[in-house]
Amino acid sequence: MAITLTVTAKYGRARAGEIKTPRGLIRTPAFMPVGTQATVKAMTSEELEEIGVDIILSNTYHLYLRPGTDIIAQAGGLHRFMHWQRPILTDSGGFQVFSLSALREVGEEGVTFRSHLDGSTHFFSPEKAVEVQNILGSDIIMPLDHVVPYPAAYEETRQTMERTVRWAGRSKDCHKNTDIQALFAIVQGGTYDDLRDKCCRELVSMDFPGYALGGLSVGEPKETMYHLLDVSVPLLPEDKPRYLMGVGSADALLEGVNRGVDLFDCVLPTRIARNGRVMVSQGYLTLRNAEFARDMRPVDPECSCYVCRNYSRAYIRHLLKANEILGLRLTTYHNLYFLKDFMTKIRHAIMEKTFAQFYEEFWAHFSAAP
Repeated sequence: MAITLTVTAKYGRARAGEIKTPRGLIRTPAFMPVGTQATVKAMTSEELEEIGVDIILSNTYHLYLRPGTDIIAQAGGLHRFMHWQRPILTDSGGFQVFSLSALREVGEEGVTFRSHLDGSTHFFSPEKAVEVQNILGSDIIMPLDHVVPYPAAYEETRQTMERTVRWAGRSKDCHKNTDIQALFAIVQGGTYDDLRDKCCRELVSMDFPGYALGGLSVGEPKETMYHLLDVSVPLLPEDKPRYLMGVGSADALLEGVNRGVDLFDCVLPTRIARNGRVMVSQGYLTLRNAEFARDMRPVDPECSCYVCRNYSRAYIRHLLKANEILGLRLTTYHNLYFLKDFMTKIRHAIMEKTFAQFYEEFWAHFSAAP
């Protein structure tokens, strides 16, 4: 098998473990920085390694359109192309394709869409999505799924969920690199308990190496997402990785782990960093604000990252206001380190049987407000 999960400790439903891949271990629970275009914005591969990142995510849709699979194949695969030798997960691009509502047509065979870059027409079938990811050479690959926006009517959600299951079967049938690439299934079903239940059960019967929870964190209240995790996660195999797609705030990561999720990804930490917003132990700071102009403290006095050891809030604010590239590099580095360190602390709390205390202390101090 391309990957194996070993659960080393549990506390309630929260669990810590290791996912073994041909390119190294992924210590779980883990947050995956997003490198959509074969780069985690503003970061070098060496900096990601320095932070301690075990796995990153790239996007099939974007890499298929630019630079194209022929160039990546010529480079020897995505790992060599981007100078990253640790594991990579590639999303199928389904979310991106279906977000192009005015530029795509969907049928049972797949999706015809127009490029957001030049308007050219392309077709993605489940088989094509797997083929592209086989060329990319990523370690974990995702099948094409049919994503509906929030909110969506029950009947539309039922039809797209059932199509997602059929497409998952087709993806599994055509995937041949099973010894080096793990094909996960994606659970859909919108905000409907019975559809999530049915989707989980049908996908589990197909015996995939791992399972992702898709169609969440797309605008629904967080309480709704947590409820759907309560419905879905217990139906997934104990010995397979569980991946919640598109989640990257500290509070949602903690609640996901509390419900038994192993892997997460999101553009949040890098996107807000480019706007001068940073993650700290109590929530968030917007360093562009005038209140930080003379603040010589580190970004987060409780953080030990390179940025917090060497630069002040006042200096980073100056860089951001002056539109200096270093400013957004420093905020990005800090946010990625913050989440890596946060997940490490959660992991240790699970292993040391102090997770309940960690959970209570987090919520005693955290605020999602700016």
